[in-house]
Amino acid sequence: MIDKIPVSVFIIAKDEADRIGATIKSVRDWADEVIVIDSGSTDETVSLSDALGARVLFNEWKGYGPQKNFGESLCKNEWLLNLDADEEVTPQLRDSIISLFAKGVPKHKAYRLKRKILFRLEDKPPLLAPGDKPVRLYHKGSAGFKDSTVHDSVEIYGPDKTAPLLKGILLHRCFRNLEHWCYKINFYSTMQAEDYVQRRRRPSDIRILIEPVLSFLKAYFLRRYFLYGIDGFVGSMLYAHARMLRMAKVRELVKERRYNARHGI
Repeated sequence: MIDKIPVSVFIIAKDEADRIGATIKSVRDWADEVIVIDSGSTDETVSLSDALGARVLFNEWKGYGPQKNFGESLCKNEWLLNLDADEEVTPQLRDSIISLFAKGVPKHKAYRLKRKILFRLEDKPPLLAPGDKPVRLYHKGSAGFKDSTVHDSVEIYGPDKTAPLLKGILLHRCFRNLEHWCYKINFYSTMQAEDYVQRRRRPSDIRILIEPVLSFLKAYFLRRYFLYGIDGFVGSMLYAHARMLRMAKVRELVKERRYNARHGI
């Protein structure tokens, strides 16, 4: 039996009954509090989360940043761990987090987690699997999620931006299958395009032409999708399509606004 540490885990979710169970189970035995913020699930997400011991609340969806800001406001502890409903804390990462509190208050105000993509039908990610290192464990008086509807990243307050990387992996089951991958591409690219235009930016025609090529190379080589053979080639093509589609939607929005302005619409 592990003594629970003073950390509040909060998870935003919608229709995640097939994945959120692993997320909650990976933290419920050692984190003091687990909160799920649901934005209108039509599956068993709410009942399953409740049965697994999480505190479940509804909050209308207003974007990633606002939803995670709401989650932060619910947490009773000073230390927060944010997880998405498709992520899972591995035993080694769990032990790293617990060790931070073994002698009282952690030394730093924020910590990065090594997140690795776990593709469908994989038991564990390859040694050099693609991923990132986001800040996810932090003191809520010293850091917090930005209020962006599209970009859900943690901002560390003050001049000291130190955020050490913890040992262990955060598994990221980001795609259920190719159909879900394509759905996410369409969903995210629309939000990204709207955000891009709101910031009064627009891509050049040349960028639209070269974006797919550069994005494919980035995914295949820099993100190391080549490790997955044909599946990695398909994933790189989808990544390139996502980047191109975002730019194409930006161009469409700009043209639409100009057309409406000319015709007084």
